[in-house]
Amino acid sequence: MALDEDQEFPTTAGILLGAGLGGFFDGIVLHQVLQWHHIATSAGYPADSLENLKLNTRLDGLFHVVTYALVALGLALLWRTARLRHRWWSSRLFVGTLLMGFGLFNLVEGVVDHQLLGLHHVNETAPREQWLWWDLGFLAWGAAMLAVGWALVRNGRRATKRPS
Repeated sequence: MALDEDQEFPTTAGILLGAGLGGFFDGIVLHQVLQWHHIATSAGYPADSLENLKLNTRLDGLFHVVTYALVALGLALLWRTARLRHRWWSSRLFVGTLLMGFGLFNLVEGVVDHQLLGLHHVNETAPREQWLWWDLGFLAWGAAMLAVGWALVRNGRRATKRPS
């Protein structure tokens, strides 16, 4: 497939990369470094026994497999487009799509895993009555990244379409 001078920036690639990086941040920082939660710690498998910790560690690993696949797919799409002839792209497009993907990850993960399924909450080391506030902060952080990313993409598209 030959691309002409009007080739659009591979937005899907940036969003997939951002979602994968968002997942890695969640898994590495919140699950492993801070140990605030694991995948199923609020779903009846608190990390209070070796058996539950093993299950949560396996689920965390499967979660990382998915985030790794998102990053690999995003890189493949970006590489495919970058190898073809294209016009100059503003860096704001790349940073914006990364933020959009990261923000979308937070929003989907926060709504589905934290609220709908109740699998875990952002900071389960905090008192239980504070969990909702941590979850809402996580959602607000995701919404802010999505909004800033969207603004950067819009601005980056204008910059990309500059006369040559």
